[in-house]
Amino acid sequence: MAGRGQASAGDLLELVRSGRATTRGALQQVTGLSRATVGQRLDRLFRAGWLREGAGGPVDSPLGGRPSITLEFDDEHAVVLAADLDTRHARAAVLTLTGEMLAEHSGVLVVEDGPDAVLGELGRWFAELLPKADRRAEQVCGIGLAVPGPVDSETGRVVQPPMMPGWDGYDIRGRLARSFAERGGADRVPVLVDNDANLMAYGEQRAAYPDCSAFVLVKVSTGIGAGVVVDGSIYRGIDGGAGDIGHIRVGADALCRCGSYGCLAAVASGGAVARRLAEAGVPAASGSDVRELLAAGHPEAVGFAREAGRQVGDVLATVVTLLNPGVLMIAGDLAGTPFLTGVRELLYQRALPRSTAHLDVVTSRLGERAGLVGAGALVVEHLYAPERAEERLLAMGV
Repeated sequence: MAGRGQASAGDLLELVRSGRATTRGALQQVTGLSRATVGQRLDRLFRAGWLREGAGGPVDSPLGGRPSITLEFDDEHAVVLAADLDTRHARAAVLTLTGEMLAEHSGVLVVEDGPDAVLGELGRWFAELLPKADRRAEQVCGIGLAVPGPVDSETGRVVQPPMMPGWDGYDIRGRLARSFAERGGADRVPVLVDNDANLMAYGEQRAAYPDCSAFVLVKVSTGIGAGVVVDGSIYRGIDGGAGDIGHIRVGADALCRCGSYGCLAAVASGGAVARRLAEAGVPAASGSDVRELLAAGHPEAVGFAREAGRQVGDVLATVVTLLNPGVLMIAGDLAGTPFLTGVRELLYQRALPRSTAHLDVVTSRLGERAGLVGAGALVVEHLYAPERAEERLLAMGV
């Protein structure tokens, strides 16, 4: 936030949204602004439809008097569109600004069909979802997209994605915005793109572990990836490559989709387990097939999943030692008891007790919606951050 006496309307909005100051008097106290200046800046937020008055708060003065009127972020003035791409399946949703799911759709969508076709189809899904959510296209303030590959967050483009042939360097933001506009949406709706594990981690941490300052989520589906949230922010590394643990070498000679041999994903992902099952005569072609077999208690699937968990747990011992997280969450197609048991066996065997003394190893709370929730939250945090909020207010003429 700007220094005392210099806080912008965007800074005041941030204070209200975070709950740090929710009355006019509290905003004056925190920012050092005069009563008149606070009133002027709040008036801009009211005219934009971003704030509303809530119920009266407690009376602070021992002499009594009128209760202070509380201020609230108005989450009904706009909605967010979100989508979560897997390699052969996708989910899309309309969300409120506070993450409530208003309408949702899932279906087959194959990333190998290429970005033009896939993003065009997502635009159609979005257009069909809005009436189901009883919302209009002009109410959409932004779109968030989770993809199964490393993303340069500055450009929104995937960088050498092993499981997304034809997507490297593609203008995802521009194509998805055009696809939405072609179906009645506003021109130039902001589009934010990030890695699926990152957004799953962001959604899960915000929803269930907001006080955890170091949070790690590992998604084990067709591939393996990790999302890391530190002090409430996604840790992406220099160019979006952080968390790509599926391509850590583990000494095996299996060929990975990235072209290298011995990657963790080549021996312990849902796709790798599916291949082992197929070789054993059990029909399985993907991580989702493995998930169904595990749900049915298929003995060979259970055994292979536990073994895969041990291989991942061996790598996670290093991850936990390096990051010292408070929560390690396992998510994705293999995130069940057999896999989790294998992870715990090797993790606690290989990691130093100091690294695991305060560690909770858990499974997903949000399930298949985690990426959608994270994508929606990413858009909201971007659009209503102080500097960006101020830019938007000026563009609106308020």
